Amino acid sequence: MTTEKIIMAGFGGQGVMSMGQLLTYSGMLEDKHVSWLPSYGPEMRGGTANCSVIVSDSLIGSPIITQDATAVIVMNLPSLIKFEKNLKSGGKLLINSSLIERKPDREDLEIYYIPANEIANEIGNARVANMVMLGAYLELTKIVDVNSVVEAFKKVYGSDKEHLIPLNQEALERGAAAVRG
Repeated sequence: MTTEKIIMAGFGGQGVMSMGQLLTYSGMLEDKHVSWLPSYGPEMRGGTANCSVIVSDSLIGSPIITQDATAVIVMNLPSLIKFEKNLKSGGKLLINSSLIERKPDREDLEIYYIPANEIANEIGNARVANMVMLGAYLELTKIVDVNSVVEAFKKVYGSDKEHLIPLNQEALERGAAAVRG
């Protein structure tokens, strides 16, 4: 029985909610049990944003993640400071090292530094930094197949955004490559 409890957090506009929606839809496409619980700060763009996503092979009792997150993906420093404590011991902490220079306080975690913004800029579009982080997470956990994320992309963004799929696939692959041994 596999259950992943993920907190994704960053500034509004960094694609945190989209990352969560894509993972949730991907889980649905694979007939998994899922939940997506968004949370916004005072302003959407530029304010803080986070979401809790659960993808499981079994029923989900509550969408709320407190101290038992299996993974936390942080796009900015305030998110690292706020959510590092929510990881269970041995959990995965994915840090956008393009924007976060500080090291985490805890030493009982699997920590991955992904230069998401730098990779996104190399690809040619700064807006895919979230997909770089999602690609890294998927490589580490294999909770859903990357092809499911591509299918979910079509559902979340609609047919008028399908021309962006190759760019986002490259971002997912580059994120995966960033954490491969």
